[in-house]
Amino acid sequence: MCLAVPSRIIHKEDLIATVDSQGTRLRVSLLLLPEEVEVGDYVLVHAGFAIQKVEKEAAEDSLRLIEEISQKLAESE
Repeated sequence: MCLAVPSRIIHKEDLIATVDSQGTRLRVSLLLLPEEVEVGDYVLVHAGFAIQKVEKEAAEDSLRLIEEISQKLAESE
């Protein structure tokens, strides 16, 4: 199973972007995206490719839920 975490584009040069994924920076290809993206946009990344643009509100909601789940898991250990 794969869990796609929204990643924010922090730099873009041609069809390569640097994204921030929960504090980790990755270089990803934008080749598979059907639409244009800009710095500040959120994307879902799979196997080194941005595969879908995500609306800011939805991305922030997902990141908040992931953080809550992580905290609850840490508390239960």
